[in-house]
Amino acid sequence: MAECELSCLTRQCLAGRRLGELRLLQEEIAAWSVDLNARQRGVDWQMTAEDARCKLKSVYPKIIL
Repeated sequence: MAECELSCLTRQCLAGRRLGELRLLQEEIAAWSVDLNARQRGVDWQMTAEDARCKLKSVYPKIIL
């Protein structure tokens, strides 16, 4: 999820620009973040949780109660 956010930030907010001051960078990112959060866009996951468990067995441990 964090990688997706960083990719969006880079493409939508910082693409092709060089910001010389940290304060300016922080202001730009804050404005972009407020706008992004106001839209409340979700993530369209490409597989269900059950499919993920099947394909990524090593990541999802099987818990026996």
